[in-house]
Amino acid sequence: MKLGGKLSAAIHVLDDVMNRRQPVKLAVRDWGKRARYAGAKDRAWVSGLVLDALRRRNSLTHIMGAGDARALIFAAARHAWEMDLREVEQACYDPHGPTPLTNAEREALIMAPDPAAPAHVMGDFPEWLTPHMTRVFGETAVIEGQAMARRAPVDIRVNTLKADVEKAAKALYSAQAKPSPLLNHAFHIAAPDPSQRETSLEAIPAYSKGWVEVQDAGSQIAAAAANVQPGEQVLDYCAGGGGKTLAMAAAMEGKGQVFAYDIDGRRLSALIPRLKRSGAHNVQLMHPDTPDVLAPLEGQMDCVFIDAPCSGTGTWRRKPDTKWRLTERSLAKRLGEQAEILRAAVKYVKPGGRILYATCSFLMEEDEDQVSSFLSQAPDFSAEDAAQAAIASGLLTEDGARLVGAGKGAHGSVRLTPLRAGTDGFFFAVLRRAG
Repeated sequence: MKLGGKLSAAIHVLDDVMNRRQPVKLAVRDWGKRARYAGAKDRAWVSGLVLDALRRRNSLTHIMGAGDARALIFAAARHAWEMDLREVEQACYDPHGPTPLTNAEREALIMAPDPAAPAHVMGDFPEWLTPHMTRVFGETAVIEGQAMARRAPVDIRVNTLKADVEKAAKALYSAQAKPSPLLNHAFHIAAPDPSQRETSLEAIPAYSKGWVEVQDAGSQIAAAAANVQPGEQVLDYCAGGGGKTLAMAAAMEGKGQVFAYDIDGRRLSALIPRLKRSGAHNVQLMHPDTPDVLAPLEGQMDCVFIDAPCSGTGTWRRKPDTKWRLTERSLAKRLGEQAEILRAAVKYVKPGGRILYATCSFLMEEDEDQVSSFLSQAPDFSAEDAAQAAIASGLLTEDGARLVGAGKGAHGSVRLTPLRAGTDGFFFAVLRRAG
């Protein structure tokens, strides 16, 4: 496809995302079905530009004076991808290109970003979140937001049940994976150039063999903070697709038991093929449709891992469309769910056992506030040093240990962000029951 056709396609896809509220992957898929002539590189180009337009939606809208799909795609091509204006303008005269630039569009694309723009514009986050961003990040709210508007790398966890680091390194050589600076049994693939297709690890034999799993470094560190030991009994209470379930099963060397539960049984189905690939024999799926499925676990768990449903603000780099769909109402709903989950999980923790509470959110309302509220209502629980728990797992490098220690906050909890750690946004706390 020529540039003009790709720009037109990106405009159509972004319009579907914004006005039909389609997830980006579905919108690109639907366009690809209509555009059979588009190759894999073309689809990756279109998807990449749409995602970057969404990542920087506020600042690009401010530049253009308009926030429609056409304005955002032109601005993303010019300012996010640094394309030459003459090249963009010429592409509009391609047979399948967009209509030519107006004088107003041309002038806007020439202008530099406004250094006096409001914080939510420069930081590319929803305006209503400004007090929330300021509360947690203070004067660094803008640069934290900007870091969340960049492309994310790919992090890979080595499944130590099937492979060691040396074996995985050879298998991942073609993907240009480098050892993780934060984790001992992990690799890191830098975010690609905006117009390039991301590496597909599913096509690498090491993935199908179960040697490696794709898992953000922040998620791996949160799992490490559970510091599960061989022989322990562990309940992954909101297991979802099971990334942390598998990480903990490997850390336990296949000994003991991990019970994977989720209130949505459909989410657990994604764990089944991953479990088969992993070779983990100490994981038991607990389907919510089975009556009283968790009753035998009451008072028996050494660790209850709660990866709580949340706003997902920490994943904005990977899912920028969700940034603009978050509302005060949906946040309030999540807060209620988190509090209820914490209350419900207590009965499964044995005396001396622990809860690992985690979110992929940077909002204090979902993080420190929930921990404070829980501790005020559960006097037999106390907070422990979550950074030290992660370090004690032995899974962190020296740099990883220093970084996690630097992220420590109230109640010994830890917050990681793209700016501070190069990970997705994650929060985790360790809550110990009196023995």
